[in-house]
Amino acid sequence: MLSVVVGGLFGDEGKGKVVAYLAINDSIDAAVRVGSVNAGHTVLWGGKEFKLRIIPSAFVNGGSKLFIATGSLLRLDVFYREVNTLGVAGRVFVDRNAGVIEERHVETELRDEYLRNSIGSTLQGVGAAMVDRVMRRLRLARDFPELSSYLADVVDEVHKVLDAGGNVLLEGTQGTYLSLYHGTYPYVTSRDTTAAGVLSEAGLGPKLVDEVLVVFKSYVTRVGGGPLPNELPADEIVRLGWVERASVTGRLRRVAPFNYDLARRAVMINSATQVAVTCLDRLFPAAAGVKEWGKLPLEARRWVERLEDEVKVPVTIIGTGDETHHVVDRRKDVGVGR
Repeated sequence: MLSVVVGGLFGDEGKGKVVAYLAINDSIDAAVRVGSVNAGHTVLWGGKEFKLRIIPSAFVNGGSKLFIATGSLLRLDVFYREVNTLGVAGRVFVDRNAGVIEERHVETELRDEYLRNSIGSTLQGVGAAMVDRVMRRLRLARDFPELSSYLADVVDEVHKVLDAGGNVLLEGTQGTYLSLYHGTYPYVTSRDTTAAGVLSEAGLGPKLVDEVLVVFKSYVTRVGGGPLPNELPADEIVRLGWVERASVTGRLRRVAPFNYDLARRAVMINSATQVAVTCLDRLFPAAAGVKEWGKLPLEARRWVERLEDEVKVPVTIIGTGDETHHVVDRRKDVGVGR
C-alpha cells in the first residue's frame, strides 16, 4: 500500500506530526522523504522535539526503512547531524542520484537581493542547486565517497517493498501553494510540491497510489513574501494565540483564518482521498489532547463537518495537540484507508 502525504496550504501544516502518527499506527515498512533542507518537519515524540530537514518523520517507527528520494537535495552537514541525533544509521538510505547542495550554492543565494528581500527565500542553497541540476552540472550523492555506505537505488528498493505487499509512506514537502507550477508564483519554492510532483521525485507512478492525504492546519500560515488572503494584524495573531516561528529560519509566520477556497483547490489539484487537520485545539481549546471523535466539543465537530462538506473528502486524521499521539483517527469510522 502506498500513501502520499502532502501539504494543502503554504507549508507549516503539521505534516511531520501526521507522518509520524501514521508511521507508528500503520506499521509502515518504508518511508520516503522528498524535497530539501529548506523545509523543516517537526515531530514531538517521547517528550522530545525533533526538527527534521531531510530524514523522514517516520523515523519514530524503529522498524521502518528510511529513504531520501532521487529528486531530493541534501546538505551533508544537515544529513550527518540528523543521522547521528536520531540514531538511524543502518536504516536510512540515499538515492545515488539525489542532489547535493554545496556551500557555493548557499553563498550564491545569500548574495541575491531579490531572493532575500522580495521573495523571502530561506537561503539554504536549494534554488541555486536546482539551477545547477537543470543545467546538468550538479554533483550527485554518488559523487561523494563519504556517502557510499548510505547509497541505494531507492526507486528499486521502494518498489520491492510494494511488490512484497508492504506499506510505504511518501512524505511531501512544503505546501501546495508553494509549488513552482501551482503556487503563488513567483513567491514559491523551486519544485512542484503537489502529490504528482512528489511521486515523480520518488520514482513512483500514479497507478501505485492507494491514498493521498492532504494536510491542513486549522488556520493558515506562511513565511516569506507572497499573497495571504485575509492576513491578520500582529496584535490579532497574539490575541488568538497563533504566534509561530518557522522551524528552519526562525522567522515569524504570517497568519490568516482558514480559507475554504484554498482548501477546495488543494484537494482538487492533489486528487485527495483523505484530509488531515492539525492544531484543532488552537481553535477550540477544549479539544486539547482528545483522541475520540465523540469527546470533541460540539463546535469542533461542526467545524470539521463543515470542512468535509466544503471539500467533499472525509477528514480522517485530526490533530488535537503537539504530541504525535494527540490525534483523533476517524479512518475506520468513515471507511477509508487502513
